[in-house]
Amino acid sequence: MAKICDIVERKGHTMLTGVTDGIFCCLLGAPPNAVGPLESVESSDGYTFVEVKPGRVLRVKHAGPAPAPTPPPPLSDAAQGDQSGLVRCQRRITVYRNGRLLVENLGRAPRADLLHGQNGSGEPPAALEVELADPAGSDGRSVPGSAGSGSGGRRRRARRPKRTIHIDCEKRITSCKGAQADVVLFFIHGVGGSLAIWKEQLDFFVRLGYEVVAPDLAGHGASSAPQVAAAYTFYALAEDMRAIFKRYAKKRNVLIGHSYGVSFCTFLAHEYPDLVHKVIMINGGGPTALEPSLCSVFNMPTCVLHCLSPCLAWSFLKAGFARQGAKEKQLLKEGNAFNVSSFVLRAMMSGQYWPEGDEVYHAELTVPVLLVHGMHDKFVPVEEDQRMAEILLLAFLKLIDEGSHMVMLECPETVNTLLHEFLLWEPEPSPKALPEPLPAPPEEKK
Repeated sequence: MAKICDIVERKGHTMLTGVTDGIFCCLLGAPPNAVGPLESVESSDGYTFVEVKPGRVLRVKHAGPAPAPTPPPPLSDAAQGDQSGLVRCQRRITVYRNGRLLVENLGRAPRADLLHGQNGSGEPPAALEVELADPAGSDGRSVPGSAGSGSGGRRRRARRPKRTIHIDCEKRITSCKGAQADVVLFFIHGVGGSLAIWKEQLDFFVRLGYEVVAPDLAGHGASSAPQVAAAYTFYALAEDMRAIFKRYAKKRNVLIGHSYGVSFCTFLAHEYPDLVHKVIMINGGGPTALEPSLCSVFNMPTCVLHCLSPCLAWSFLKAGFARQGAKEKQLLKEGNAFNVSSFVLRAMMSGQYWPEGDEVYHAELTVPVLLVHGMHDKFVPVEEDQRMAEILLLAFLKLIDEGSHMVMLECPETVNTLLHEFLLWEPEPSPKALPEPLPAPPEEKK
């Protein structure tokens, strides 16, 4: 810890966000200075500066209940004689060379347990066929045997699949209650934000006895901001989140992500399926590979972005909130949305390249997922979250009519309730696990 404190003391620069900074940058032709972690003006209790690699320091909010006496070890499943929460995940994923993806849920569809326990909906489809957003090796030509090819509706022999993935495993999905020593909630924000956007959620779950962990991404909040664009690629940031996860993770970990932060939750859930117990995705978008846009305002020079920062903040306010009143402006200020240097913002947007995170990658996840979407979101259409719900094995979607992209700031009570209900939820025992009724006693003969 002493080493981290030394790093904090050596770095005392503040982030450049104003128009004046942009004008000086344009006149002098100099890039902004490096931004280092800052001590909080308020009490620093609960904040830790973690050096994920030499010179790369992240601020982390780590809070939870006071340590309780060590409880007795839980009984094994056999000793409990209980099959509650046990789900059999069986799925076959077939990728064809013509860019088609066939997802088949085999056996008893586990998503039915989720839907029955939460939404009261019926059985999900046993098979789902979709077209990959960017199929590997696709050259735009019509492929024999593909949909729409041929004449007169004549059916042709299907081509051999490019690859087939079989999933067959059992997962125990249990209720995650506050003050349980093996449960940790991880909150990961998106581009331009900070851990401050989770204030309402962090306070709520700490009061309920949960242990919470919320980091500032590199270049955001009070974390260090290297002046190298490579420091903000998806892979660099994902390794940061891996380091934070490995530092604080326990037996049952729940990942909560917003916007770009959802991609890091997906990455961790795929990498650590035995440690990630549940995932919550808030306005995260569809299950497609990440690729930076070539026609974006964030491709402009850093100095121009400095000058445009007030316009960007106003545009974010209009697109990210359902209303644009004084309350929303204050939330925007307190949440530090887009309160990052123009260099970091530009590097973050151009570094969103993750070709592995496609539909197949998401279809392989076996962790239960709650999708939360604000219906007024202008960044993420609801159709993208609907597509995500279709692709995922154990998932369902909750819509909030009054919310937009920053729904956890706009509707904190609603979001907190949905998250808490999902944490407490566990699937009902399968029919095979239910004990057989005892035979009726024989009638007495008269």
